[in-house]
Order: sequence, then structure tokens, then C-alpha cells
Amino acid sequence: MTTRTTPALQAEGVRATLGQTVVLHGIDLALPAGRWSAIVGPNGAGKSTLLRVMAGLLPHEGAVRLFGQSLQRLPGRARAQRLAWLGQGGAGEGSADDLLVYDVAMLGRLPHQRWLAAPSPADHAAVERALRSTQAWDWRERPLGQLSGGERQRVLLARALAVEAEVLLMDEPLANLDPPHQADWMHTVRALVADGRTVVSVLHELSMALAADTVAVMAEGRLLHHGEAADASTHRALEHVFDDRVAIHRVADQWIALPR
Repeated sequence: MTTRTTPALQAEGVRATLGQTVVLHGIDLALPAGRWSAIVGPNGAGKSTLLRVMAGLLPHEGAVRLFGQSLQRLPGRARAQRLAWLGQGGAGEGSADDLLVYDVAMLGRLPHQRWLAAPSPADHAAVERALRSTQAWDWRERPLGQLSGGERQRVLLARALAVEAEVLLMDEPLANLDPPHQADWMHTVRALVADGRTVVSVLHELSMALAADTVAVMAEGRLLHHGEAADASTHRALEHVFDDRVAIHRVADQWIALPR
């Protein structure tokens, strides 16, 4: 049995190499269950690599645990039901351009379906909820390839939401989204967390990251800090990792990052 005191995802001594380059240097990170955690840092910090490792998508040394269980030892179907993934900018989605938006979102239900079985009423209900939550329901009969970058990103988010997984990992999910839809994304995340889900997102938008519950700060493949988003120590770590070129301020009851 898992509880909110058990980390949703935990990296223990994680080391990853891409080609001949060591990208992650022994990362130890425990991400709390039922909360939204943001991973931030300058370009080349290893943020996306760490997220892909924690999703089980990259080989690595060390251990990754999902609610205390070894991720590698979980059967693929069980892992796919409990852990949903939204990749950076829809990378690798080109082959889906001819699929209708509704069918793309239905792909998120595959972990719950028997081999070659038709979608169940529960599957259809989950897809409709997901498409409506990302304001993509009206496009359900359009091919994915006909959508703009921002519209496409919202459909791919709907596909991830349709899994209805306990943990949702998102790599730069705000790419191509305009400010109103970035705000919609944050409201969606907050609704997921209120429902007991865990969200982990790599973000370049520091002010959005400061709206998370916890923030992990990375640089050069190492974890420099992990703490509450509202803590002064987290703010100092963020300012430091960006060479003090940004400053964290409290404006209208929220923390934002501004140029110094």
C-alpha cells in the first residue's frame, strides 16, 4: 500500500550517459505524492534527461522507484497505467498527423484496453473529459496534422490526461501555448493535484515553476536544490543557478521571476 508519505517518484544515485557524455551525475531526488513538482535549470542542466529516466524511457545506472516499487521491475502495462508521459513539443508524433484528434486522445487509453478490444464506455468518457479539459473537444474530428503547434500541444496533453494515471510527467508542456492556455494548463494541473494525482514538469518559465508546490533546481547534470516553491532557500538557489540575472519577487500574492 502506498501513502502520501511515500514519494511518488524517487531517483537513487541515477547516472545517465548520452553517447560518450555523462549527462546525469548521481542524482538523488524524492518527489512527493499528490503534489506538483517543477524541475528547472539552465539549458544543458539535464532536466529533460532526468525526466525521461524517471519515465523509464532512457537506460541509466542507479534506481528509479514508483511509489516505492522498482520502475524497471513493474510490468509494462502496469507502468503505463500508473505513469503518463507528455514529451517535449510532441517529439516523435509525426506519424500521428493523419489521425483524428479523438483517436489521438484515445491512444491514452491503450494501457487500459485488452488486446484488439474496442474502446469501452469508460474509455470514451475519459477521452471526452480529457479533450474538454484542454479545450480541444471541438476539434475531435480534425486530423492532428491540420492543427497549429499550440492546438497540437493541447491534444497531446489530452492524450496524457486520458490515461488517468497516478503520476503525470510533462517535459516543457507550455511550449507553443499562449498565455491564456498556459493559465488553463496550470488550472488543469491544480485540479489533478486536488484529485490526489502527482504532476512533475520540466519548465523554462520560472514564474510558472514558482507556482508549483516544490521546485528541483539542476545545473550541469547535478541536483543543486529541492524544496518548497515558496521557501527563501529555493529562491536563492534559482537566482544563483541563473548567475543572479533574475530576482524572485512577491507580486499580487504570487512569486515571479524578473530580470535583475
